[in-house]
Amino acid sequence: MLRVLLSAQASAARLSGLLLLPPVQPCYLGPSKWGDRPPGGGPHAGPVQGLQRLLEQARSPGELLRWLGQNPTKVRPHHYPVALRRLGQLLGSRPQPPPVEQATLQDLSQLIIRNCPSFDIHTIHVCLHLAVLLEARPEELTPHVMVLLAQHLARHRLREPQLLEAIAHFLVVQEAQLNSKVVQKLVLPFGRLNYLPLEQQFMPCLERILAREAGLAPLATVNILMSLCQLRCLPFRALHFVFSPGFINHISGTPHALIVRRYLSLLDTAVELELPGYRGPRLPRRQQVPIFPQPLITDRARCKYSHKDIVAEGLRQLLGEEKYRQDLTVPPGYCTDFLLCVSSSGAVLPVRTQDPFLPYPPRSCLQGQAAPQPTTRDPAQRVVLMLRERWHFCRDGRVLLGSRALRERHLGLMGYQLLPLPFEELESQRGLPQLKSYLRQKLQALGLHWGPEGG
Repeated sequence: MLRVLLSAQASAARLSGLLLLPPVQPCYLGPSKWGDRPPGGGPHAGPVQGLQRLLEQARSPGELLRWLGQNPTKVRPHHYPVALRRLGQLLGSRPQPPPVEQATLQDLSQLIIRNCPSFDIHTIHVCLHLAVLLEARPEELTPHVMVLLAQHLARHRLREPQLLEAIAHFLVVQEAQLNSKVVQKLVLPFGRLNYLPLEQQFMPCLERILAREAGLAPLATVNILMSLCQLRCLPFRALHFVFSPGFINHISGTPHALIVRRYLSLLDTAVELELPGYRGPRLPRRQQVPIFPQPLITDRARCKYSHKDIVAEGLRQLLGEEKYRQDLTVPPGYCTDFLLCVSSSGAVLPVRTQDPFLPYPPRSCLQGQAAPQPTTRDPAQRVVLMLRERWHFCRDGRVLLGSRALRERHLGLMGYQLLPLPFEELESQRGLPQLKSYLRQKLQALGLHWGPEGG
């Protein structure tokens, strides 16, 4: 993981710049195989804290390594970020810092790699920083290390521009050596974290890889396009290929045919809603399947932390059960949290008296054929209340994850009026009465009105 630090060309000055990280706070996320206890408590707290003080006061890189190597029973995962930061301080403490023996860095690297299975998220994050922050020499890193970094960022929703730019730069530099199965893992965090890199060759590089590899790994090709779909950067040439009869027939008999068809259905929706200039082939209607026929896995896994139940109860007491629908999947397959039908005057209507679905496709023409003209105009609007839970955002809590932003974007383009309910606002409501008042204010701000509470 830290092979970049072991390069003979890496000067002490460069290393000190990399290692001068913000102060490290010990992080305890549960017991490890060593039986860690939270810092500051338990019978072993004294020796553990004593080792941390020794690391913080080490006078040379060699002494630092000795404290780690000679006290294996006292070393805990959070000691490694402390040691790395102290190494940076030692290297940056003089105008001309002493050279660091390569063997010292190799030994430190081996200690870190050997103990990686017991690291918490914070420690892994610090070590990955060190492995990547040199992209002046991206060729010194292996695809395996970069894939680990990409997976770590995506899994923990860490939208860190410096690390994401490093991945993008690596992808551009190593383009000729990467196949689409590796590339799909490298581009995953960009779509998931809703981050379009500044690297100017990022998109041209991906387009060349797709042109070269599209027929070799169908699922990887579609995975790459899914990430680009979340970034609104779909290349027309690749769409021509995946919507071609040859590609569709090729994937039909494969084990992953259903997931590929689901992704192709989403790509076709993106073409319909976001690419009016596209004139190439499209996914045949008989091949289309619902995109997300049920709530996403992350929502199902975290249902006990969700605000959905209390919001549903608030709506039931405020509007009545007949005036909203929960978890309704609307064409072409997006699951909505709560859907209301509203008259042109703003009155909330009983859902059973209305068709809750807006027509899809929303445009009057499809594939050059005139759409059937409705005999009467449906005056009802559809309002979708969108829960924005904490895990719908990147870790910083400010940027929606790519899949969430895509869903909201497409629902809006289909004609649904969106009413976001951010987690910060929901968490600030104390009890059901406050939540009802909050929902009342939100709905009235849209100009909606209804009868007596509870229907």
